Amino acid sequence: MEDNKILCVSNAELKQYYFNPKFSSLPDQIQKEIITLCVDHTAENGGIFSLEFNSEGKLQISVKCSDENTFFDQIGSELKIKQMQQEKVELFRSLELFYQVFIRSKYS
Repeated sequence: MEDNKILCVSNAELKQYYFNPKFSSLPDQIQKEIITLCVDHTAENGGIFSLEFNSEGKLQISVKCSDENTFFDQIGSELKIKQMQQEKVELFRSLELFYQVFIRSKYS
């Protein structure tokens, strides 16, 4: 996972999010949608939610939480991720294409 490039992360415990500035050339509306996906997920389920690209340029969804976090809803998180993957197919494909063309080619 060390090769993964973070797109966006939201942390429920810290009540913070991070959007990678390398992706700032994405349209504002897309950036807002990505941030909203991350923040909404952690607001509903807790934990740390991230969208990241693996070494092959595929968008990955990662969810983590500390053992002390009793607020984290693992089942709800998994259901929300499946729903997100179904509803946001075009967005995720577009992000992968953007990554391949504009990000990966620059930093390879």
